[in-house]
Amino acid sequence: MDPQTQHAQGRPDRPERPGRRAPSAAEKQQAREVSLRRIGRLFTPYRRPLALVVAIIVASSVVGMASPFLLREVLDVALPNRDVPLLAWLVAGMVGVAALTAAFGVVQTWISTRVGQQVMHRLRTDVFAHLQRQSLGFFTRTRTGEVQSRITNDIGGMQSVVTSTATSIASNLTTTVATLVAMLALSWQLTLISLLVLPPAVLLSRRVARMRRSITARQQRELADLNVTIEEGLSISGIQLSKTLGAGPALVDRFTASSERLVDLELRSQLAGRWRMATMSIIFAAIPAVIYLSAGLPITAGAAGGALTVGTLIAFTSLQGSLFRPLTGLLDVGVSLVSSLALFARIFEYLDLPVEVDDPAEPVAVDPARVRGHVRFEDVTFAYPGSDTAAVAGVNLEVPAGTTLALVGETGSGKSTLASLVPRLRDPDAGRITIDGVDVRDLRLADLARIVGVVSQETYLLHATVRENLRHARPDATDGEIEAAARAAHVHDLIASLPEGYDTVVGSRGYRFSGGEKQRIAIARTLLRDPKVLVLDEATSALDTETERAVQRAFTELAKGRTTITIAHRLSTVRDADEIAVLDHGRVVERGTHETLVADDGRYAALAA
Repeated sequence: MDPQTQHAQGRPDRPERPGRRAPSAAEKQQAREVSLRRIGRLFTPYRRPLALVVAIIVASSVVGMASPFLLREVLDVALPNRDVPLLAWLVAGMVGVAALTAAFGVVQTWISTRVGQQVMHRLRTDVFAHLQRQSLGFFTRTRTGEVQSRITNDIGGMQSVVTSTATSIASNLTTTVATLVAMLALSWQLTLISLLVLPPAVLLSRRVARMRRSITARQQRELADLNVTIEEGLSISGIQLSKTLGAGPALVDRFTASSERLVDLELRSQLAGRWRMATMSIIFAAIPAVIYLSAGLPITAGAAGGALTVGTLIAFTSLQGSLFRPLTGLLDVGVSLVSSLALFARIFEYLDLPVEVDDPAEPVAVDPARVRGHVRFEDVTFAYPGSDTAAVAGVNLEVPAGTTLALVGETGSGKSTLASLVPRLRDPDAGRITIDGVDVRDLRLADLARIVGVVSQETYLLHATVRENLRHARPDATDGEIEAAARAAHVHDLIASLPEGYDTVVGSRGYRFSGGEKQRIAIARTLLRDPKVLVLDEATSALDTETERAVQRAFTELAKGRTTITIAHRLSTVRDADEIAVLDHGRVVERGTHETLVADDGRYAALAA
């Protein structure tokens, strides 16, 4: 990129980031409210299969309604008249109805389950992808176990609702309507008697739904706490900490208490409104007896015009039982749906998180292979959210392509914060950082990741083989390129000496290796990307003196043609830097080479003493 041209393309007048006002409790509650319309939009891409499911449900309900009428004919006509051919046809019809509805049920279950699982898959991947785009600030504010709980427990708890709710509503509603039509055709008087229990059933179901929704929200919060305890207590670092501090029994007590609270919440969830619903079940069961009584009363028989035969009565009670089953199903679905709104609220809360560091709307097109690596800090200021003091304030630095800038200073002086702004782990509140004249915020994140390579003081290795850890930086790298990067980082001989060489599993967080070995693997992983700009944040802090010298020699060779920004407490590692910038409370207080800064007898000379 041409610096003059690209500088003009940059956006130096980008406004400062305004301070964020903490949302009020009412705003948080409003944000948690979930509309059924938004839930329904999850199923929009699957309109056709869902329409087919509804058609199957309607057909199944209509076919199923033939059974009571076939039964009436058996009792009122075929048996009294001993009409064997008619009886055979009626029985065959009843068997055929059962077989056809069963076949409809299999197809319906397959389609609805497939749609539900696809919705679940989309939710899981959307949440995971959205969280991948969140800034480091989000993850420093959020417990790891909380994030895992949202993706696993919350979405897993929604599975039955997502998979079966739509079909259950359609099935039960269609069956209810068809049954009511059939019942009215048999006896409208008895139908009115059967429906007397409907209003109290609806009221009770609404109360139960509200109770379960509250309990479900508490359950998910408790599950998140349990996940946090597992993450903190059973990771390698957590186990080491608990063993060295003797904190194991306390962690067990914490886990036990959380698990006991979950047991209590699950019992309360299952028993919420159970006595109310049990009362309704008793009433539902008593309705047939009331119908038999009503059928025997002269006023009912007279109103029916003497047409209330034994077959009609039995067919009606059969339908009445079929009516209460879908009605109860509809009420149960309503309870499950309302209680699951707490889960949807937690998932949508993550999906609605704003992306603080994102791709620009109109990115500048660059070829990472042609980038020279000229880095400039122009009046850069950054403060962490909630802090009144800027971690970096008004920094102006220039790092010509192919040169080395060393950032030194006491702990907390802002060195790592300033370096983290180059790969956009964070964005400055004011000012800008450019590479070859282009504001890094105007580059695609993928392009920036190819241009800027980072090796931090906290090395993280995946629980995979050494080869997979290295190839994580560049999936298309050949074995030869992987070995070349390992040799450059002076770690090839170590890897080759392992029983399985590059196919050795590093263990959780790489605890199979020492700190220095892990850092050399991380250095090789970064160098495999061949970045034009290197950010080394205490990259050799865990290395012994001899290994550190070897890696520094490798860096000296590899830094040719690259721009390097390095941070180190050991000033011996930055003596040969082209420029050294001394930071104090986020400000550059001294600049120069090692020799000039020592001669000035200032802050750097005091650190070097």
